[in-house]
Amino acid sequence: MFVQNISREITTFGGLTLRWYGLMFVIGLLINYFFTRWVFKREKYPLDYFDTVALFLFIGMVIGARLGHVFFYDASFYLSHPIEILKIWKGGLASHGAAIGLLVAYLLWIKFQHVKFTKYIDVLVLGMPITAGFVRIGNFFNSEILGKPTDGTWGIVFKKLGEDFPRYPTQFYEAGLSFGIFFILFWVYLKFYKKLPPMFIMFLYVFLYFLTRFIVEFWKERQAFTYDIPLSMGQWLSIIPVLLAVFYFVYIAVRKKKH
Repeated sequence: MFVQNISREITTFGGLTLRWYGLMFVIGLLINYFFTRWVFKREKYPLDYFDTVALFLFIGMVIGARLGHVFFYDASFYLSHPIEILKIWKGGLASHGAAIGLLVAYLLWIKFQHVKFTKYIDVLVLGMPITAGFVRIGNFFNSEILGKPTDGTWGIVFKKLGEDFPRYPTQFYEAGLSFGIFFILFWVYLKFYKKLPPMFIMFLYVFLYFLTRFIVEFWKERQAFTYDIPLSMGQWLSIIPVLLAVFYFVYIAVRKKKH
């Protein structure tokens, strides 16, 4: 059993406070950025394209993640206090909203650059599980995205919340699964990228990420919905992307069989 009594703040200098969550977020983004840039160079894709799409995706991810939290998890509060939507430093980002924001940003970018949707999408998703994993580690330092209480010896006591009982370490479950998904995607890319149909890696990521998110939700405290509803908000939001991925794999399997 581990007692989480770590301060959210690392240090303060010049009136600015460095927090663990922000540090983990930045580390995840930077590793993702440099890894994906390396893949672009490996595939001899234009690096100026990568720099512009990276900017589009970053902006889309942040806006989407914030609006996802606002409308998926606490719409009544934010609609009553709209100025609070802008106070992103107080926390409140949703991964499903981030996914929507990334998609919208990519659609805007391909319109801006006049390229096909399928041209770079499989490469761009490769590093995304890295960022997702580090964000979950940041959630651990923030004592948020909590697991349900457990009597297991692997539980975590969140002392900062005034608790004296252990919870499932769901932040680390999701972080570990995200890093595992990254290695699966990277292996598929190295072995089969030139042979795969367009969007295969993208839909593989969508399937694995949202399926594991759906499963881990059973060990997490509910957000938005009460226990009167059979599934959590995170699970309901994960069903559609998982089904879309399944439809894609069925489609390419049927098409391959016909040929």
